Amino acid sequence: MNTGSDESGLGSRAPEFVRSRRLLHRGWQVGVFVVGLAVVVAGVLMLALPGPGWVVIFAGMAIWATEFVWAQLVLRWTKRKVTEAAQRALQPEVRRRNITLTVIAVVIAGVLGAIYLWRYGPVLPWKIERR
Repeated sequence: MNTGSDESGLGSRAPEFVRSRRLLHRGWQVGVFVVGLAVVVAGVLMLALPGPGWVVIFAGMAIWATEFVWAQLVLRWTKRKVTEAAQRALQPEVRRRNITLTVIAVVIAGVLGAIYLWRYGPVLPWKIERR
């Protein structure tokens, strides 16, 4: 069992008092796992419902990472990939491509909106009857 004392920074972040007692440490790990699982499940539900799903999922992973090496490694990998993607997005050719695609999408949306207004006028696409 890793106690978090190696230079890689991986392992349990439980207090020394908890880590030094095997049964207490197991209970601590179960508690951390259950809380992290509840947060991750809430995040997964928020992917379909309103809410910041991915943020909540990563918060649950961060909770798990306080105790489990596998979660710490997943978070390190995710951070690295997000940093790489952010750096790629700042490259001039990628920015030009993104701007071009955004302009094309806005033009298509404008044309579709103009066609709708020409065909139906400024009327909502659903019927609202006042009673």
